[in-house]
Amino acid sequence: MAKYDITRLHPVFVRQMDALAALDIEAVMKNYTDDAVLLRYEGASVGIEAVRETFTGYLTLKPTLVELQDYIETEDTIFYRAIMNLNGEPENAFGTLVVRDGRIWRQTAGFGS
Repeated sequence: MAKYDITRLHPVFVRQMDALAALDIEAVMKNYTDDAVLLRYEGASVGIEAVRETFTGYLTLKPTLVELQDYIETEDTIFYRAIMNLNGEPENAFGTLVVRDGRIWRQTAGFGS
């Protein structure tokens, strides 16, 4: 798979990947602060209910991590590039997670080359 041992990465990232793989919206939402913002090219999801709505739709695509290509973290920021399967088709994914109090406070996410 990848040059990264997922289990040794930031605990928030590991929890997020596990929750997505399980298609568990409640587990996904436990990773976000109440005032979380998710920024994508399609628009911004501001607040926990908007983030929930976005991820409820995203989980219908049955996202699975194929390969973590690049990963960099600091104390409060995670930057990644990966290949994800969405509805069984590989997609290039990239984004950042800004962590506050052990949960995702700000996130950017995109797909494409």
